[in-house]
Amino acid sequence: METHVGSPAVNITIFALFVAITLVIVLRASKNNRTAADYYAGGRAFTGQQNGIAIAGDYLSAASFLGIAGAIAIYGYDGFLYSIGFLVAWLVALLLVAELLRNTGRFTMADVLSFRMRQRPVRTAAATSTLAVSFFYLLAQMAGAGGLVALLLGVTDRGGQGVVIAVVGALMVFYVLVGGMKGTTWVQIVKAILLISGAFVMTIWVLAQHDFNLSQLLGAAVESAGGAAGLLDPMNQYGATDTSKLDFISLALALVLGTAGLPHVLMRFYTVPTARDARHSVTWAIALIGLFYLLTLVLGYGAGALVGQEEILGAPGGVNSAAPLLAYELGGTILLGIIAAVAFATILAVVAGLTITASASFAHDVYANVIKKGEIGANDEVRVARITAVVIGAVAIVGGIFANGQNIAFLVALAFAVAASANLPVILYSLFWRRFNTQGAVWSIYGGLLTAVTLIVFSPVVSGKPVNPATGRSPSMLQDVDFHWFPLDNPGIISIPAGFLFGFIGARLSKEYNAAKYAEMEVRSLSGAGAEKATTTH
Repeated sequence: METHVGSPAVNITIFALFVAITLVIVLRASKNNRTAADYYAGGRAFTGQQNGIAIAGDYLSAASFLGIAGAIAIYGYDGFLYSIGFLVAWLVALLLVAELLRNTGRFTMADVLSFRMRQRPVRTAAATSTLAVSFFYLLAQMAGAGGLVALLLGVTDRGGQGVVIAVVGALMVFYVLVGGMKGTTWVQIVKAILLISGAFVMTIWVLAQHDFNLSQLLGAAVESAGGAAGLLDPMNQYGATDTSKLDFISLALALVLGTAGLPHVLMRFYTVPTARDARHSVTWAIALIGLFYLLTLVLGYGAGALVGQEEILGAPGGVNSAAPLLAYELGGTILLGIIAAVAFATILAVVAGLTITASASFAHDVYANVIKKGEIGANDEVRVARITAVVIGAVAIVGGIFANGQNIAFLVALAFAVAASANLPVILYSLFWRRFNTQGAVWSIYGGLLTAVTLIVFSPVVSGKPVNPATGRSPSMLQDVDFHWFPLDNPGIISIPAGFLFGFIGARLSKEYNAAKYAEMEVRSLSGAGAEKATTTH
């Protein structure tokens, strides 16, 4: 079988053109970066519609495009469950978090948590969880970059793919250093439009080949898979054993509850001028994301029908190759180059958004408010954020090299589990529980975070899965070792309740809480009064 598809020269030319366009956008946007608010929150100058498109761009990552299309092509109905989980999760963000968070915070999640609590312990804990979630999410994007370039350029050895991952990481750091949130937001808006347009064109093309009859398409996918009717049945992937059924419940919990705790999504609510715009942002995002996930159903089954499972699994990028291979099958080298370039722009934009969130959290929460105790100029804070972005980029590159070859939708689900375990409980407690206090917040974040990360480290994801005969490799991240004792791939079913439980116990064991501050926070969260000055020092 070929080690690449299409023409590597055409693929890299179209990709270079897309990178050049996005770099021009970033450089133009960077001219207006004068303050910390410009760098962290884009000067709060975006409308609800613009921010909603940018949120869609931030959220529709390599997992949404490459991972889900591949999962549907291989597993059918069970792959589409990722789409359902990722979309339904936005209802939690819309109903419980978006507007209240915009009114109460300033730049980061920790601004909200520390409003009525002691700054230093809460900010340190929040920054720690932000960095952990961002790291797991970055793993997925970097793994997607490695697999995509392996397919397009025929780079099959892992060393070469590692070099590619390093180049993507360096580009991403440049975006963040130069453009800040404003540049990153515009890249995400352009990328969202391109991604949804590209997916829409491919969807119409696939349906046209099946007389615009969805039943005919599904039948062709089943036939291509050798009559595996399980492609249309639930629990095809997760129904074999009791353990896999538990894994499914765990995954569903992580997907549905994780979005409202993702730091890079939460930070986007601060780029708009009012809470009303924050709410409009989420409704725009839900509409665009919902449309895209409906398209993934056709793209996934279309890849299964027109490309075939065997060819997808045998490609250098494995299951993540379904969408590019479908593009090549439909429109040859040119469409492949365009779709692959859009996928690359997707990876760059999402990674840039994650990096600016993680670097802002460290600079604003840890350095400025914990180490310097608020006595630091805005320019110094931004300088520290830029240095942090370089460090995070380096860590992401190393992690991405290890994670290369994993299904990226699955890797993102791990990030969702960590976010739902460490961040969501403390956000909901802070916004809605008068009795909540500093000890409860610290226990909730560290308890949920340590539980989730520990279970992931000792799960089959990291070590212990049997070797796949088709690839000669174990699906686990580490080869030839087995130290797993936790049976599930996703820790959500244990770690999410643990985050809530630790927070409850910690708060109850401490008598300290500030009822007056809670009343002030409640008024501010509902009215938006004084939102720009939503940080206090005590």
